[in-house]
Amino acid sequence: MIYEILNNNAILAAVDPASVIKAGLTVLALGFLFVVVLSAAYARLKVERDPVVEAIEAVLPGANCGGCGLAGCGAYAEAVVADHALMGKCGPGGEALVHKMAEILGIEAAADAPMRAIVHCSAHSDDMISGTKYDGLEGCMEAQMVGGAIGCTYGCLGQGDCVKACDFDAIHIIDGLAVVDYTKCVGCGACETACPRNIISIEAMVADPLLVVGCKSHDKAKEVRGYCKVGCIGCTVCAKKAPELFTMDNALPVLNYEKYETAQGREEAVEKCPRNLFVYVGKNAKEASKPAAAVESAEA
Repeated sequence: MIYEILNNNAILAAVDPASVIKAGLTVLALGFLFVVVLSAAYARLKVERDPVVEAIEAVLPGANCGGCGLAGCGAYAEAVVADHALMGKCGPGGEALVHKMAEILGIEAAADAPMRAIVHCSAHSDDMISGTKYDGLEGCMEAQMVGGAIGCTYGCLGQGDCVKACDFDAIHIIDGLAVVDYTKCVGCGACETACPRNIISIEAMVADPLLVVGCKSHDKAKEVRGYCKVGCIGCTVCAKKAPELFTMDNALPVLNYEKYETAQGREEAVEKCPRNLFVYVGKNAKEASKPAAAVESAEA
């Protein structure tokens, strides 16, 4: 042990303090040089951002949800400055954000109808007449692989892929059907992407409450009656009662929202639907609501 102590002392005695100081100063000098070089490179290569873009980005919600169709809020801010018509594309920001952006841009605000999720199926569990009971792994993609799941090959599978995809807690499975909470929905489109049956779409809410078609089935009437109580049978009653508002596409009604406020016969068409097909949605609908179902008749 005495030998080790003497040996260590000898090593310390051999170290020149001046050399240590010199090495330390050299390291500091190199560090300072690197800082100068990097600072110069940053100043030379820095891309100056438009202050208007930065101001727009500062008032955005910062959700980066992609509902505007762009990669994130930064990209959206740049797009808005380039094309003012895109101001209404931010669902989380709503109309209040449109006015803030218009003020920054020095233009008059002109908000479009907000974009929101629409579920084109109105069949709850009790409305399903036949179909294979699915007891597999939870998930719509998994249930989709089971032949005859819920009977209808167009309807909601009720396994909640849309619920998991939504970051705003705006859609839930109620009695086997995806139902949108319009007090929370921002129209980001995550639920639309998640649905394997493509029954969810992002649409402009031109009115609130808004009438929507609660079915996507293109099957023949006899088949529909065999698996669903509320599925469309292509009777064309709606198109006859309100021809300006309803047209038929492959035996399924389509609403012409450009004529929504002016078309005659809308309520009569809804009331006469023998399958209780149409649904009112929106914040002012309180919940997805339907009028009383008409009795299927010879007209159907």
